[in-house]
Amino acid sequence: MTAPAGPGTVELRPLSARSVVLSLLLGADPPEMAAKDLARAVEPFEVGGSTLRAALSRMAAAGDLRRTEAGYRIGERLLERRTRQDEAVRPHTRAWDGDWEMVVVTATGRGPAERAELRTRLTALRLAELREGVWLRPANLSRELPGDLERVAELGTARPARPPRELAARLWPLAGWAATADALLAHVERAGWPTDRLTAYAAIVRHLLADPVLPDALLPAGWPGADLRAAYADYRRELARQMDTRA
Repeated sequence: MTAPAGPGTVELRPLSARSVVLSLLLGADPPEMAAKDLARAVEPFEVGGSTLRAALSRMAAAGDLRRTEAGYRIGERLLERRTRQDEAVRPHTRAWDGDWEMVVVTATGRGPAERAELRTRLTALRLAELREGVWLRPANLSRELPGDLERVAELGTARPARPPRELAARLWPLAGWAATADALLAHVERAGWPTDRLTAYAAIVRHLLADPVLPDALLPAGWPGADLRAAYADYRRELARQMDTRA
């Protein structure tokens, strides 16, 4: 889809018809639209009727979408992605008391695919690896770690001796994340065409998924996370108004 090229730079690749449909539905509440409404919604993004019909057919066959009486709805396997996206845009946090979540991987004999899957899962939980098999993050998220992790790891809390700001800077590339966020904000201010704006905001969502959502006390000065979330929230409201107007 879209991806930032690196710290402080932005590389935006054109969105396919599939990506346009998914971007619109993942940002809709509920994530469902009638076929005729989808057809109107994708018009500003240079997706024609025949292209849309072909994309919808392929996406339904692949399980990305589910046909309903009303039209098309996000498929089951993408609902988790939508939940993660919503959490990235509106993270649920709590006051931080200095504790850190800790996950120590204890399972052995796992193959490369299993290890990679676990790493992906722990990263999605906004944990970072201090050393091989030891994952940490400040305990400032309103959540409990999934219980099934106990099959492969020991879960607990800790108070590392290293100063918290120093530890956070070691665990996450904070300066690089902030630089890319600033570049994305500057880009969307310049973007004029609907397709360019949707592409840029899709990149913003992807970047927010990589935000560690740290306590304010651990963040560098001028951290742009809140500005990035506010810009995307404004764009979602803008899209919703446009779709209501076309309905």
